[in-house]
Amino acid sequence: MHLEDIKLQNEKETRAGFGDGIYEIAKENKDVVVLTADLAGSFKLGPFIKDFSDRYYEMGIAEANMMGTAAGLTIGGKIPYTTTFANFSTGRVYDQIRQSIAYSGKNVKICASHAGLTLGEDGATHQILEDIGMMKMLPGMTVINPCDYNQTKAATKAIASHNGPVYLRFHRPKWANFTTENGSDFVIGKAQLMAEGTDVSIFACGHLVWYAIEAARALKEKGISAEVINLHTIKPLDEEAVVRSIRKTGCAVTCEEHNIWGGLGESVAHVAGQYNPVPIEFIGTKDTFGESGKPVDLLDKYGLTPRFIVAAAEKVVERKKG
Repeated sequence: MHLEDIKLQNEKETRAGFGDGIYEIAKENKDVVVLTADLAGSFKLGPFIKDFSDRYYEMGIAEANMMGTAAGLTIGGKIPYTTTFANFSTGRVYDQIRQSIAYSGKNVKICASHAGLTLGEDGATHQILEDIGMMKMLPGMTVINPCDYNQTKAATKAIASHNGPVYLRFHRPKWANFTTENGSDFVIGKAQLMAEGTDVSIFACGHLVWYAIEAARALKEKGISAEVINLHTIKPLDEEAVVRSIRKTGCAVTCEEHNIWGGLGESVAHVAGQYNPVPIEFIGTKDTFGESGKPVDLLDKYGLTPRFIVAAAEKVVERKKG
């Protein structure tokens, strides 16, 4: 795979990928049910509600109750998908997830929209930047942050046949859509090589995969060959792919719309420290809350746009030489 092979198809919301994915998997699997905390519109659940009203549960603004109900539904063989904003899917209900879902390995799919800074104008109270860390620390929890509409749709369908609790994280605004339309390039737990390179490995998840691709193109103009890898599954991490890439390039940059403490970057650094220590630079928020603003403006203010990835790559390549 090369940078020139990556084509922008259109711009779509990742949350719309969830809405389309849940509708398709519901047609295939009668055990799939959906619970929402007063956010059917935000999750694009209209078609699901219309055709599968008997499998739809409006829980109201009672997220803790929703998690407990979802855990109970699994006992009867159902595959419940819970839907609310990422902040309310994790921070508000962490105790219920830990005690009722993770501890007993319940087959609940926790689907979280509006994650990260790109929630935008709703501000810091809703822009959770700690959720990946919270969820990946729970034993047995699978954590996925797909990069675009196509991949979110594919992930939504794939987790139905994955046995065990899943945290599926996605976002609010329209974003670049560029992965395979049929979702064939998405496999839970397997990293996606977006572009091969030799000088620096760029690992990214979520919205920042597209920014990593844009940064790699800018780096190519500067004579730096960047390998771009989409680590959509943060847990279990594809350790083999990480090690294979850093052994080739000798350095890395990690990119995430999340706090650098506890997120994707820490997972990559952990693997590198175990098997192949290399210099690493981290793109993400730096131990801070967000604020109200336009999504792209916020990403730039907090250092998450392509120019910052380029600068980090240049810095880590120099560190490697030293």
